[in-house]
Amino acid sequence: MEAVLATIQQWISADVLVSLTVASVIGFVGSLIAIPWILIRLPSDYFDMRIPRHWMKDHHPVLRVIGLIIKNILGMVFLLAGFLMLFLPGQGLLTMLIGISFMDFPNKRRLEAKIVGQRTIFNAINAMRQRFNKPPLTLFLK
Repeated sequence: MEAVLATIQQWISADVLVSLTVASVIGFVGSLIAIPWILIRLPSDYFDMRIPRHWMKDHHPVLRVIGLIIKNILGMVFLLAGFLMLFLPGQGLLTMLIGISFMDFPNKRRLEAKIVGQRTIFNAINAMRQRFNKPPLTLFLK
């Protein structure tokens, strides 16, 4: 074990390892707060493919473009953090789902529905929503 630690310290300084540990703990606590907050605020039909979604459609086009850029950057941050949480402490799959939900790309809704359609994820989200007296999510694929 000490040989592995010595090899790691040879490539990465102790300060960087401490910083990564602190960032991991902050990310873990942040995900425990942010993920439920986001999931309980989703409309119950958010993953229903029959209902169209329009984001900021009534806003000025420049404001809409700026908002879309910020939303996609935030989505990439959540997606990357979720991927890292698959190996570090945190709610990796749910964080990745939030990241995907923020981003805009072709067939995004189908991918979201496929992820949420996984029984364990769907049940976890609905159990979380039930604790906050929110209606369960409905899922409908085209």
